[in-house]
Amino acid sequence: MQPHIPAQIAVHFQQVYHGGNWASSHYKAVMADIDWEMANHTIAGCNSIATLFFHTQYYIGIVLKVLQGGPLQGSDKESFVHPPVHNESEWEAYKTQAWQQADAFAAALANLPESHLWQDFIKPEYHSYYWQMHGLIEHLHYHLGQIVVLKKILRHQA
Repeated sequence: MQPHIPAQIAVHFQQVYHGGNWASSHYKAVMADIDWEMANHTIAGCNSIATLFFHTQYYIGIVLKVLQGGPLQGSDKESFVHPPVHNESEWEAYKTQAWQQADAFAAALANLPESHLWQDFIKPEYHSYYWQMHGLIEHLHYHLGQIVVLKKILRHQA
């Protein structure tokens, strides 16, 4: 019996957040010891860790709505805009919300009919659902790598 491809992609997505992936790096572990002050710190004109994390979650939220039957609503320009993080409790609450959203996304993806993978994601220029889901995972890994580098630099400066 063939595995349900959307469920396999959902596992791959979950692993970016919770571990077990090929890269051996995941958001929960990397973000565990980043406090709100480090998350907000900017260096050399780079985005802050908080901004990168909010940015990734912005796209997960947009695509989650589509997987749940809603419209595609969002813009690249808005993806780097986020509310400020004023203290540790706000930062921890946001991370908890992100983990919950990731779990909801994985569940919605796992339940996607396999035939949807090969259909256009809203419009032909957005490619297929398959392309979009893998693109989101690549996007998460890309920004996770940036976060890891920023964390190392900030720790070294301290």
